[in-house]
Amino acid sequence: MNTNAQETPDIALRGIRVIEMGQLIAGPFAGKTLGEFGADVIKIEPPGVGDPLRNWRLLKDGTSVWWQVQSRNKRSVALDLRSPEGQDIARQLIASADVLIENFRPGTLESWGMGWDVLSELNPGLVMLRISGYGQTGPYRDLPGFGAIGEAMGGLRHLTGEPGRVPVRCGISIGDTLAALHGTIGILTALYHRKVNGGKGQVIDVALNEAVLNVMESLIPEYSAFGAVREAAGSALPGISPSNAYRCSDGYVLIAGNGDSIFKRLMSVIGRDDLAADPALANNTGRTARVLELDDAIGAWTALKTVTEVLALLGDARVPAGKVYTVKDIVEDPHFRARDMILSQTTRDGFEVEVPGVVPKLMGTPGTVRTSAPRLGEDTDSVLRQLGLSAQDVDALRDKGVIA
Repeated sequence: MNTNAQETPDIALRGIRVIEMGQLIAGPFAGKTLGEFGADVIKIEPPGVGDPLRNWRLLKDGTSVWWQVQSRNKRSVALDLRSPEGQDIARQLIASADVLIENFRPGTLESWGMGWDVLSELNPGLVMLRISGYGQTGPYRDLPGFGAIGEAMGGLRHLTGEPGRVPVRCGISIGDTLAALHGTIGILTALYHRKVNGGKGQVIDVALNEAVLNVMESLIPEYSAFGAVREAAGSALPGISPSNAYRCSDGYVLIAGNGDSIFKRLMSVIGRDDLAADPALANNTGRTARVLELDDAIGAWTALKTVTEVLALLGDARVPAGKVYTVKDIVEDPHFRARDMILSQTTRDGFEVEVPGVVPKLMGTPGTVRTSAPRLGEDTDSVLRQLGLSAQDVDALRDKGVIA
């Protein structure tokens, strides 16, 4: 493992160097996660424009506030990967790295002289994460794919929304993030194999649609065994009852009363001891058969109360329930604050912005935010000088537009 990273104690991934070539969400989210646990993440961006995420959604002082989360703990090198000189520098960086992350269309790196055959020869221990729409093989390999398409092909989009209505997305690019998390698991697994089992480096091939499909629970075996095609069910969770969103006098509350003992406590709270004592409702199978009756009973009770009243009563009865949080609710919630899930971060431009904390929580080697997101090319000179390039070499490359 690379030994040039800063010697910081109690950092889980101290000494791991990552070259991040990805853009936007999937690849960079994997890099973000590794960086939060101590990896030295060098992000390669196109000179002049940088990662398009710098300009996505709401901007503050000309830069996306999303960028402040996605690229914290990273160093930025502005390098033209389409030029032969830039490709040569990239290969030098990769030769000294532990991990390479890329989420270009399959074949792009090969066209730049950085296919796995070349890179593994340069660096036999390299772990290479490749995230793409459909994977590095198969008939759809060369098709363009974004997270939304992966969500649709992986089966998620068909289940969202109300029955008979247009399928809706969940409001974020969950397909990209799921791919990133699967890629991060793959990286850590490959690094463990390399270190503990004496293995070599390897490629981790993550497809967006497969990352989504992997979290689709019983979708495929239900179709295989019964020919059942699960459909959209609104706010309910089909086959698990009662579990739904219920209208209160001032909003909605989610109630998960599907455990056998939890169901009895819930029925007692809403004044329906008759349902609690009904032997036909003692297990989930019986409750699912009468889910509409149960939802009507619960909804009639919640409609007469506020969200706060419902949550207080169900909390006392140890019935899982919660309101539907807006971002305002999240940032004002004392529990998120107590668990360091809302952090204040000072950007390179000097303004304070609140950002999400680090997940998961490691008690011995916790993740940290050590540096704010870099300006474009902020670390180009220092990284290239570490490669052994002279000041004159760096100036010449800049004059050619290879770096910025």
